[in-house]
Amino acid sequence: MTAPHILNPAQLLDNALSGASPDLMRDLLTTVINALLSAEADAVCGAEYGQASQDRINSRNGYRHRELDTRAGTLDVAVPKLRTGSYFPEWLLERRKRAEAALISVVATCYLLGVSTRRMDKLVATLGITSLSKSQVSRMAAELDEQVTAFRTRPLGESGPFAFLAADALTMKVRENGRVVNAVVLVATGVNADGHREILGIKVATSETHAAWNTFFADLVARGLTSGPDGVLLVTSDAHAGLVEAIAANLPGATWQRCRTHYAANLMSVCPKASWGWVKALLHSVYDQPDAEAVHAQYDRVLDALADKLPDVADHLDAARADVLAFTAFPKEIWRQIWSNNPNERLNREIRRRTDVVGIFPDRDAITRLVGAVLAEQHDEWAEGRRYLGLDVLARARASARPETTQTGHTELPELEPAA
Repeated sequence: MTAPHILNPAQLLDNALSGASPDLMRDLLTTVINALLSAEADAVCGAEYGQASQDRINSRNGYRHRELDTRAGTLDVAVPKLRTGSYFPEWLLERRKRAEAALISVVATCYLLGVSTRRMDKLVATLGITSLSKSQVSRMAAELDEQVTAFRTRPLGESGPFAFLAADALTMKVRENGRVVNAVVLVATGVNADGHREILGIKVATSETHAAWNTFFADLVARGLTSGPDGVLLVTSDAHAGLVEAIAANLPGATWQRCRTHYAANLMSVCPKASWGWVKALLHSVYDQPDAEAVHAQYDRVLDALADKLPDVADHLDAARADVLAFTAFPKEIWRQIWSNNPNERLNREIRRRTDVVGIFPDRDAITRLVGAVLAEQHDEWAEGRRYLGLDVLARARASARPETTQTGHTELPELEPAA
């Protein structure tokens, strides 16, 4: 005969939870959520953590901690990382929370300041923010500004050194003193020591001048960005004079790579329209070569082919040679990632997708708030995703930037010629 239950387990748990302290509730909820995440990650991998199985298709690679706000308080959620691909619990966490809140804040600010268009009015109604007061918008903006400022001013030494850096600028429209004027958003991305991409900095300036870029890079250096064999090896950008000078002044140990896409546009400006198809094909043939030696040899052949027929184009190519071919000093596996700013085009499209909704920003703070929030969310996605560059190729890239040494560890110096 089965003995009767002396205690009711469900009733006992209910009584314990109803009288539990907030700390116990948070601990219990954190334990349950982390167990669910771990189980879901095991399902993605095809086997339990630490278990040898023929069905395994992936493996775990530590955890990434995220904060989750609940009625029991803020929980420290441990999201499992995978060695291949990424795992993100969409059912629990939101990827774009900050960016969406920033968009609402900016649109609401435009609406309250009376600068909305017919499209803005429809958008405001869609977002359901027609009832927001100025004080509510101010509080929302203050919270977002605090997050964006913390992201923009974080130390860079913790995840560095950064081997490769890309710099670019986007133009926005903003109202100032009753007029609509242009402003530029300066953005820099980099590849950290773990091979992941990061957003390094963002700054809103009046125009893309040397002073603006110099201040931008000086801030990055002050936050821990370094250059040379143990810092930034290569900076990829267009040939804006102020930008190039700022790179040289603040990152003296880094090489400058002239973006091949921007350079093609510059070269087209000195080439007759009828000949551009041929010249463009010749230029592309340089990048299709299998190794650095072949790249330089093909560049010589292109110069020879153009010298008589299009001397201005040949001179332009010859003058830009060192900057356009700077990528050849590094392993071929990463040429596509470093020879142009094209990898940042997806990032620029995401920024444009959000900023085009606003159209004209009410002030510069609104630009920083929205673009900064979008970049912060992209930064998180890159951190959770797969490595942009492998650790092996990063190590070889750094080795190629160091001077050759002898077995004793001393740098080999050229022999001096005997005195006459």
